Amino acid sequence: MPFSINTVRALVLRYLFLYTRHSVRLVELVFWPLVDLLVWGFLTTYLQKQGAGQFPTAISYLIGGMILWDVLFRSQQGVAISFLEDVWTRNLLNVFVAPVRTVEYVAATCVVGVLRVGVTLVVLAVVAALAYQFKLTSLGLGLLPFLGNLILFGWFLGMISTALIMRFGQAAESLAWAVPFFIQPLAAVFYPVSVLPAWLQPVAMALPCTPIFEGMRTVLSGQPVPWGNVQSALLLNLVWGAVAAFFFAANLRYVRKTGLLVKVATQ
Repeated sequence: MPFSINTVRALVLRYLFLYTRHSVRLVELVFWPLVDLLVWGFLTTYLQKQGAGQFPTAISYLIGGMILWDVLFRSQQGVAISFLEDVWTRNLLNVFVAPVRTVEYVAATCVVGVLRVGVTLVVLAVVAALAYQFKLTSLGLGLLPFLGNLILFGWFLGMISTALIMRFGQAAESLAWAVPFFIQPLAAVFYPVSVLPAWLQPVAMALPCTPIFEGMRTVLSGQPVPWGNVQSALLLNLVWGAVAAFFFAANLRYVRKTGLLVKVATQ
């Protein structure tokens, strides 16, 4: 069978139509490169401002930030990926037809998020201690409230991710992974908020995870646990939790009313 330019052209058009039909797919083309540029650009700016004597401390900040970021990310994944598992296995309608309340369904996915965090945290803590002499326990009394706030925020981001996927269908599946990275450049994971442009700093401080990462660096620098940061994170989590619950419930009502839930479940 001879090679056909027309066949190639038809297939290329088919894939291009997929991108132009769903705006979420177009966002991916810009989103990931932009996140990489922002995160590593701000990190480079921060490291350039550190003296040679501060470099070992900066490295410990990076390792600690990476571990705590993974706590948030795995917590969010537990909620969002659990929903997608039901979509992929064509089990979503069975769940919502069964006598399962929405709050029970969300609670179960949150528990899965905690289990995912537990496994990941143990592995990362052991490897960091053996390979880099970084001990997660060096965070002292702040470790548990730091982890607790990050897990809570991860749950809320997972609920937002799930609501968006319900609303926009499987074309938006990538949001299960992308939503946490929307906020990563602003979350002060690897560098302090002061590195950000002044107009972005208030936005960064509106995220519950930002005071936690700032607090982590405070503790690793040898200072006491900044309990004010923990309190700020908890208060922000209460606000984000209310917004996430409302957003999830509103979208669930909408997809049920319009029949979009059936479409997502059968795709």
